[in-house]
Amino acid sequence: MTTKKIWFVTGASKGLGLTLVQQLLTAGYAVAATSRNVEELKRAVPLKTDQFLPLAMDLGNEDSVRQAIETTISTLGGLDVVVNNAGYGQIGALEELSDQEARNNFEVNVFGMLNVIRYATPHLRQQGSGRVFNISSIGGISGDFPGWGVYCATKFAVAGLTESYAAEVKPFGVYATVVYPGYFRTEFLSAGSVGKPQTPIDAYQAVRDSQTAHEQQINGNQPGDPQKAMELLIQVSESENPPVHLLLGADAYQLAGQKMATLQHDMQQWQEAATATAFVEA
Repeated sequence: MTTKKIWFVTGASKGLGLTLVQQLLTAGYAVAATSRNVEELKRAVPLKTDQFLPLAMDLGNEDSVRQAIETTISTLGGLDVVVNNAGYGQIGALEELSDQEARNNFEVNVFGMLNVIRYATPHLRQQGSGRVFNISSIGGISGDFPGWGVYCATKFAVAGLTESYAAEVKPFGVYATVVYPGYFRTEFLSAGSVGKPQTPIDAYQAVRDSQTAHEQQINGNQPGDPQKAMELLIQVSESENPPVHLLLGADAYQLAGQKMATLQHDMQQWQEAATATAFVEA
């Protein structure tokens, strides 16, 4: 019998997902890790052990997701912690992005995550325990980033669905957490992880400035240490009562604080008029 939890991590060939898988294996956990390109994953984690199960998985294909979950349970002997980490960024003003560009981002960041939840939850529910971490972004709390509207929309969706999911599965002993990383020094802002608008519009200077800043100034200089972030995630996974909301990074806390201050200001500005909208009974 294993004494440590069995993990299932999506988007594991790079970034926070890869860092997490490496730390879990070092700590002696059993890990099923998925990627669109399993050979890339095997190169990134060349470890040969029966505790590591690299899997090719297409998030957009329900059969592929179901098979990955079933293979994890049959090969490693169970499933305890799910980390929905796979996703990518999409830059572009809302007017610039085509319907397909927007939908593609939602297909991976939201509907792919839902596919994993749909097939992992029956097992967690029936065994009466489990942890699910859905990786959002500080862009899932604050959308005040020109050119990141569709990406932020996907991450707001991740936050909302996780809140509801947490309420749904808590009676079964399953805990769900939405994770909001700030800027961490991974490949997230590199070309392979960020989509650019196919038909940019010259008028959106603020969007171009934001795009340039993320690609040239922020990329490679992010303040967050991925190792420390994933150490904390593992620590939270072992806590008796994990939070529904987990912010990662001082910058995430700062931006969330700014959002809450803005929300409070806007609420107070219109509170008297907005709360006087009920029916007046005769």
